[in-house]
Amino acid sequence: MSEMTETTFDRPQARPERDRIRYRGAAPEDGAKLHRLVDEGGVLELNTCYSYVLMCDHFGSTTVVAEHADEPVGFVTAYRPPSHPDTVFVWQIGVDRRMRGRGVARGILQALVKRPACRGVRYLEATVTPSNTASRRLFQSFARSYGASFEWSECYPGSIFGEGHEPEELIRIGPFTAGASALS
Repeated sequence: MSEMTETTFDRPQARPERDRIRYRGAAPEDGAKLHRLVDEGGVLELNTCYSYVLMCDHFGSTTVVAEHADEPVGFVTAYRPPSHPDTVFVWQIGVDRRMRGRGVARGILQALVKRPACRGVRYLEATVTPSNTASRRLFQSFARSYGASFEWSECYPGSIFGEGHEPEELIRIGPFTAGASALS
């Protein structure tokens, strides 16, 4: 079962309670809600509902749900690869289209790296297609905010996914230093 630590991030000016975004760890019951967010968002690759339930169950401590008015409005599914325990890998990050442009995605990443399950993490990785400029900008901005390096390299050629899929390039942020982040 995942830990249910919650974090609230606000911009410098105080927000009314009804406008606040709450960030918390995921539970299996969130899987169908995340699946629906992806399906309705029309931007991310939709996986089976079961895959989201598994991510929320098996990786609930590194999967973050953003809520507004008690409804999910964003999420990140992430995990620490066993072969790279100093890394957290972001599988998907999504924000409800009505909440885009409000800093929710960045808040989700901040909440992720501050979770107890990310203690000892020195790197954040994700794969992103070349045409996904919004994700690239998000990750570059996140790296700058932590004073960390941002690199990308070839990872998965499009041909391994079948016809019509772009390549996935690896984004690597870090190393995070004790002075640059709350990850230690």
